[in-house]
Amino acid sequence: MTSTRLTSASTASASRSGFEPRPAHGLYASAGPVSETHGGLTLVQLHDDLARVTRPNGEVLGYVERFMHEKGERYRAKRFLPRQRRFVEIGEFWSRADATDCFRFN
Repeated sequence: MTSTRLTSASTASASRSGFEPRPAHGLYASAGPVSETHGGLTLVQLHDDLARVTRPNGEVLGYVERFMHEKGERYRAKRFLPRQRRFVEIGEFWSRADATDCFRFN
């Protein structure tokens, strides 16, 4: 990543043109939380419809995937099987919390 350094000459020129360079603080302020904790497990949001479920030590247990159903939003839990390097669907749930809980009890 490169950074641009503004000199006093370029800042003065920008001020005369009506443009004031400012840092982009709060650029992603409307985005939801990047991670959350539920029942001792951590969910890391990877994109709008997918969250990774991990233990506190960082071990990946699986994923919770959001999808649309004819009756509303549903959540699919998929457990990661590291030795087989694949995922197994555990079930579909009406809430994200229920989908996450199945990793605690399964």
